[in-house]
Amino acid sequence: MNKIVAVIGMCGSGKSEVVKYFVDKGYQKVYFGDVVLNEIKSKGLDANEVTERKAREELRDRYGMGAMAMKSIDKIREFYMKGNVVIESLYSWKEFKIIKNEFGDRFKLLAVYTTKNLRYNRLKQREVRRLMYDEAMSRDVSEIEHLEKGGPIAFADYLVVNDSTLDDLYKQLEKII
Repeated sequence: MNKIVAVIGMCGSGKSEVVKYFVDKGYQKVYFGDVVLNEIKSKGLDANEVTERKAREELRDRYGMGAMAMKSIDKIREFYMKGNVVIESLYSWKEFKIIKNEFGDRFKLLAVYTTKNLRYNRLKQREVRRLMYDEAMSRDVSEIEHLEKGGPIAFADYLVVNDSTLDDLYKQLEKII
């Protein structure tokens, strides 16, 4: 039976690295952030912390807190029919409920935890979508207060702590897979 795993966590925790690991293991990736990036692109704007936040919030104002799941559900179904699926950037409780209602126990949440200071240091060093301390703090607060991000993290089926090496992270993930 095929599986669907949503990789969740705060910005800079290492979600993309975990998703890459799953993709390398044969999972098809559905990136909820593509919904936001496509919205920004359709308006002719540059992607940055401000435009991304604005687009996320506008989409959720327009379609509800389940917007990214609603706009991605067909792709998830399509990929699920072919094999295992990994979802990147599920944020809200409503998004979780939409996917859970559709797929039941075949759907699991994997939370990636990293301390705030380590996340912020990583975000400062990113080559793409770099965030300075104030930007990272602003994004964290916005995601917690406006996007219901804490609920799915608290409800996770699995937890990995990403505060060491990639090899250490991969060993944790291998146990889950």
